[in-house]
Amino acid sequence: MAQQGILIVISGPSGTGKGTICRELLRSNPQLKYSISATTRQPRVGEVDGVNYLFLTQDRFKTMIDNHDLLEWAEVYGNFYGTPRHYVLEQLNNGYDVVLEIDTQGAMKVKDNFSQGVYIYIVPPSLDELADRIYKRGTDSLDAIRNRLSCASDELSLAHNYHYIVVNDQVAEAVQRIETIITAEKYRAERNTDLIDSLCHANCICNEHLAPSNKRQGETL
Repeated sequence: MAQQGILIVISGPSGTGKGTICRELLRSNPQLKYSISATTRQPRVGEVDGVNYLFLTQDRFKTMIDNHDLLEWAEVYGNFYGTPRHYVLEQLNNGYDVVLEIDTQGAMKVKDNFSQGVYIYIVPPSLDELADRIYKRGTDSLDAIRNRLSCASDELSLAHNYHYIVVNDQVAEAVQRIETIITAEKYRAERNTDLIDSLCHANCICNEHLAPSNKRQGETL
């Protein structure tokens, strides 16, 4: 029987490179699956349903909430975002590891429902480096950058709720660190109870075969 996959939840302040790290992880590890979030917002130009997001109506999304079909969900600026439960559990049961890139609030909700996951927090080498990265993206005003940095300081205070902290100084090295974490997690004792049970069962069978017979050779009862 294949070992159940691991849910890997990745969070971090805006600008730390979470998306780039996840893309590199998926590119180099075919055993990883990406959990696509569901949302009620309209698709942006170039976005594809089932690739970038699962684009749902509000009625469909609320039905999923009522049916407990989401590992977590939140309303942001009038739109709903959430993580479909069925896809994640299906992939895990099939032996695939699932990567979920999500904000800290959502990650803590997932952790409440799925404590056996692996929770990794990505941090920049420094806040100065983070500011430089956000500025170089050229997508935010100075006020927006200041707001993101302020939020980053608040979010960093929640990093202790995660299992691992990974510094993204170089993407390739950060990806390698996360791959090392995933490999180590696969060898944790609580993830290998089936293996131990099967070995113990095999040992019982072996002992039965090795047990001395009560009859001597040639003796009849």
